[in-house]
Amino acid sequence: KTAFRWLSPLKAASSVAKTLSPGFSGGLLQTPRPASSGVRCQELHAGGRSPTQSPSAAPERGTFSRVTPEDLAFFRELLPGRTITDPDLLEACNVDWLKSVKGSGEVLLKPKTTEEVSQILRYCNRGNLAVTPQGGNTGLVGGSVPVYDEIVLSTALMNNVLNFDSASGILSCQAGCVLESLSVYLEDRDYIMPLDLGAKGSCHIGGNVATNAGGLRLLRYGSLRGTVLGLEVVLADGRVLDCLTALRKDNTGYDLKQLFIGSEGTLGVITAVTILCPRKPKAVNVAFLGCESFEQLLQTFQRCRGMLGEILSAFEFLDRDCMRLLNTHLKLANPITDCPFYIVIETSGSNPTHDEEKLHQFLEETMRSSLVTDGTVATEESKIKALWSLRERVTEALTHDGFTYKYDISLPVERIYQLVTDMREHLGDRAKSVVGYGHVGDGNLHLNITSPAKDPALLASIEPFIYEWTARFRGSISAEHGLGLKKRNYIYYSKSNMAVDLMGSIKILLDPKGILNPYKTLPDDLQ
Repeated sequence: KTAFRWLSPLKAASSVAKTLSPGFSGGLLQTPRPASSGVRCQELHAGGRSPTQSPSAAPERGTFSRVTPEDLAFFRELLPGRTITDPDLLEACNVDWLKSVKGSGEVLLKPKTTEEVSQILRYCNRGNLAVTPQGGNTGLVGGSVPVYDEIVLSTALMNNVLNFDSASGILSCQAGCVLESLSVYLEDRDYIMPLDLGAKGSCHIGGNVATNAGGLRLLRYGSLRGTVLGLEVVLADGRVLDCLTALRKDNTGYDLKQLFIGSEGTLGVITAVTILCPRKPKAVNVAFLGCESFEQLLQTFQRCRGMLGEILSAFEFLDRDCMRLLNTHLKLANPITDCPFYIVIETSGSNPTHDEEKLHQFLEETMRSSLVTDGTVATEESKIKALWSLRERVTEALTHDGFTYKYDISLPVERIYQLVTDMREHLGDRAKSVVGYGHVGDGNLHLNITSPAKDPALLASIEPFIYEWTARFRGSISAEHGLGLKKRNYIYYSKSNMAVDLMGSIKILLDPKGILNPYKTLPDDLQ
């Protein structure tokens, strides 16, 4: 039995009661953010910069040295054949995946070992040379490419698995291992990575950790802050911090690795990772369902958690406009009837019969109560991949729709889609498309807005409206993409002044010259 589909869903009551979490008033949250939040961001919008320049634009170049022939001689002796200065070869590492940010780095260094990274950073720190660490360059906030002429330090050749313990499921590897390659390595040993992303064919595990990437499996396996057990990090002055433990429990002093998870390469260069990997499930099912309203989608999620419980591994959604883009630009067909909202549900377990029975009971219940109007289920790997592609390839479809403004917002789950609706109303016909998709299981919305070309006036309408809206409901302006270059100055919408100042103090402590990934993550007033 590979798949089945409902052609005539059962009908029930035509109306569905809106389900809200306890204490939710239906209006503004009762505890708004302090009035001081976002003040510095508002000041940036109000003045001090060119009226046509957004706070997401690049600041002026810092007082860093420029690469000299003597510097190149040192790098070439250290990395023979791996010091790249050919402009054609440098093009790819100077442009981000979205082609929205372009630097002018003149040197690409490709070390293979931690010791080589150490020598590079020690030399650059002494010479005041700025460095941009780069993994697979799949980031979406301009954090992985030079802003000016920073030296690009690529981890692409640091791609070895160091150790795998099949008893504990703990993997140790270099930072440049591609996520998909690690997944293949582990699946051959009856394990899987706890992380899964649409960019898995290109992204590096070191970059995943440096950005604290979330992905599709977070609902089941948690974030990298829990699954990463240890790190090896080279600091700005070349010292190597060895926290590469393979222990699940270690309560001796401060958990220093957490400083570097999500730091976007601004505090140190991650060179190796130990990560806890779950066993490969023996049974995987994927359901693709349609709902008539977001309220029904939320009720389906609540019913799903209650009825599927321990086998639920993903609950994703996309809206009708996402499906339109998938069909128009990628020629991906909708496997069910047209609906305003679509859900991707994945179950993973050890007993196929048990899992199928639970899933079928859940599906019958949601159809009977008219929460779901149509759907299809796959258990074969090829059909599972086909259904997942409808969620994973939305980002790709957006690149064909025009210039894309991407936002990665974390909100109380009841508010996720209201932001999309309010943004459409706010922008009117100034945007080509306004679409929403994301991870319902962890309250993460990916809001994307397209226009025929880059449009400063449209950007001015989007920002700071989106950040003020998010702060109003105590959300986060970056759920999993990080801040990078584009969002650094908006950090105050999610963090207090004191918290940001403390971040600046940590940066000064670990990188006093500011050579590591400058112009990223921290706001301009702390750079």
